[in-house]
Amino acid sequence: MKERFLTWLYGDQDVMDEILDSFNKPDMTHSELKKITRAAEEEYDNRPEVLETIGRERAAFRKMYLAVAFISCIALTLVLLYTISLLPRYGAENPQTIEVVSRYVEDGLDETGAVNIVSGMILDYRAFDTLGESHVLFTALVCVMILLRIDNKNQRSDYEDYYTVRTDSYFDLSSDPVLRLVCAVIIPCILLYGIYILLNGQNSPGGGFSGGAVLGAGMILFSAAFGFDKADQFFTLKVSNIITFVSLAFYSFAKGYVFFMGANGLENHIPKGTPGAIFSGGMILPLDIAVGCVVGCTMFGFYSLFRRGSIGGRL
Repeated sequence: MKERFLTWLYGDQDVMDEILDSFNKPDMTHSELKKITRAAEEEYDNRPEVLETIGRERAAFRKMYLAVAFISCIALTLVLLYTISLLPRYGAENPQTIEVVSRYVEDGLDETGAVNIVSGMILDYRAFDTLGESHVLFTALVCVMILLRIDNKNQRSDYEDYYTVRTDSYFDLSSDPVLRLVCAVIIPCILLYGIYILLNGQNSPGGGFSGGAVLGAGMILFSAAFGFDKADQFFTLKVSNIITFVSLAFYSFAKGYVFFMGANGLENHIPKGTPGAIFSGGMILPLDIAVGCVVGCTMFGFYSLFRRGSIGGRL
């Protein structure tokens, strides 16, 4: 199997024999073997017919890529323009707009139990839209991870050196005593304030997005002041995945059915509580918590990936 692979790869029997002979030499060092292999690769890559074939393939792929991209953009533009033409008029002249606004303002408190009308709109009347926004954050984190993750499987020969430089010396602030002292005082306040915003969204401006952003900022400041080693002790990639999955799964099961039912969905018989109390708003409070967890994990994930190429330590 090895001989067939090398023959296919290099296309030269002499080169294959030279490499196979080097495999059979017990005193052959890794650097010498690497040197022979690199020389064989250069000899193969510099052949005119190979370079010509590669050039033709790249040119054909570029033409196909541009054609597909152009057709996709035109098709998407036409679909969006057609959708816009079907949208109803908006503003004070549209009776439907007046009806919707009146419904939110006049009946929002009774139907959602939330003093904050904005939270009642985005997490009750339009909860399915917010579900999509939460999934957009998760998708963005996955895309950034695919592009920036550094591990021992992504074909980086300098993985060890790169990882060490990025995590140990590059813009390392954890050794600054002033920063550590200040952060030791303000980080608990930041996290406590983030929890307050997260839990009080149904009663005042705040909620999942803003509370999760504050919590994520607190985590970023903690890792910057005390180092990633401290943060990795309680926030790993596994923990981040579990929190994100549970939050999105709960939100999907709680409000995904609205996509099929429309309007206000089904009556869930969950007590709305006393307006103004912390346990009020029915499903708004747990949905705020779910959104906040997703936002916090996404923010810290972005920082960790840009800073060191991984979430929760070496992968």
